[in-house]
Amino acid sequence: MAITIEMKRKKQKYNWNIIVLLRRRYLHRPLISAVSASILLLFTAISLFLPSPSPLPLPLQNNSNSHHHSAFQVPESGCGSCGRDIWTSTHSHLFSACSNAQLNFTKANVKTHQDRYLLIATSGGLNQQRTGIIDAVVAAYLLNATLVLPHLDHTSFWKDTRHAVLLTKFDYRLSNKLDEDLQKLRCRVNYHALKFTDYIQVMGKLLVERMRMKSKHFIALHLRFEPDMLAFSGCYYGGGENERIELGEIRKRWKNLRASNPEKVRRHGRCPLTPQEVGLMLRALGFGSEVHLYVASGEIYGGEITLAPLRALFPNFHSKETLATKEELAPFQSFSSRMAALDFIVCGDSDVFVTNNNGNMAKILAGTRRYMGHKPTIRPNAKKLNRLLMNKNNMTWEEFGSGVRSFQVGFMGEPNELRPGSGEFHENPSSCICQNSELKTLENMNNNNNNNNKDIEEQFSEEEWSTTDSSLPLEMRKDQAELQEFFSD
Repeated sequence: MAITIEMKRKKQKYNWNIIVLLRRRYLHRPLISAVSASILLLFTAISLFLPSPSPLPLPLQNNSNSHHHSAFQVPESGCGSCGRDIWTSTHSHLFSACSNAQLNFTKANVKTHQDRYLLIATSGGLNQQRTGIIDAVVAAYLLNATLVLPHLDHTSFWKDTRHAVLLTKFDYRLSNKLDEDLQKLRCRVNYHALKFTDYIQVMGKLLVERMRMKSKHFIALHLRFEPDMLAFSGCYYGGGENERIELGEIRKRWKNLRASNPEKVRRHGRCPLTPQEVGLMLRALGFGSEVHLYVASGEIYGGEITLAPLRALFPNFHSKETLATKEELAPFQSFSSRMAALDFIVCGDSDVFVTNNNGNMAKILAGTRRYMGHKPTIRPNAKKLNRLLMNKNNMTWEEFGSGVRSFQVGFMGEPNELRPGSGEFHENPSSCICQNSELKTLENMNNNNNNNNKDIEEQFSEEEWSTTDSSLPLEMRKDQAELQEFFSD
């Protein structure tokens, strides 16, 4: 009984303490509320005398590491102080095509053996097959043989193959350095003899006409940004873990590819520019938002999200699919080579051709446009542009634009950008381009381009692509050469 009474007393004392504590809290609450209300009124009064904050400019691409976003403002207009005509090449009138055979060049019908034939096997994309046929013509001339074109039905046409020679693509690949007569033969085949079939040429010219109806001048962009190409290159474009997983899975298709070092690959200028980076380069070179842009591309990694920044910079955005109806494209749609042929025609006839890579199509078009009058052909100086693009939010637009224009000297399709004989012949057909007499007044042209020539040769030389650095993804054994060709078409 005594224990029970004691427990009741303790419980009553505990309840009393709680009541006292609650009373104290309720007594202080009005005082706290009053102080809070006073502080709130004070801040409200102060804010009435402050100016309204101006909205922050939105950067084209977010970069949380920079505090200079407001300085990098991409203008709508082009470069008013570039000091040049952006649609033409300087001094192009001082050069002309010259691929006619010399008088002492023996004609093929004189030296060809009547019972000797050359059969060739071509593979790869449209442009690989084109270069293969061009070299095969020269190989047949050297062998005194008649060339059998690869699309002929050999099984039903040839009954006796005892005097036929069969060469695969890599058996008849020719050196860049041949006698001048043989180089001119290459040019006659490439620029005059090889023609697309009539219906492809008609559709291609129709696309060009429709671009001309929209604008007097237009740019054609060959945009290589397909998922498998990016995976093969080993480059990284800031897409986080999702990108690494997606492209990593695709990369597993090629078991012999070594592990890549994306940062090093980019520093060496081997990563294709993104659509946004191409757009920024073009704006810095003087092309405003009013310019019409024809885009030749396959499947773009990231789809419309990836293309959105380029569309924002150049709203007059066109392609085969936007210029032609589904019915018009129906004969081509199921054949990648035919679709590529249409793009080839439009890119060749454009006022300015731009590429984000240095693949086979870009090289052949660059050579074609040199041969046809040095029409402006812009190839990114990726090694140097990378520095600007990675740090663009730490500089003003004026600084960025000036840097782009400086680095692109020697990469714009001007005459004498490349030394005769440098690079691949289909890209630089110097043996088939003659200098006019007026060029004597411009003897210092080569001296002005010496530094840029070195940049070009470093970036595009064959030695650089066969480096033994194990961190570079494009180092491959000979049996991988055809795979590399596939992604460079």
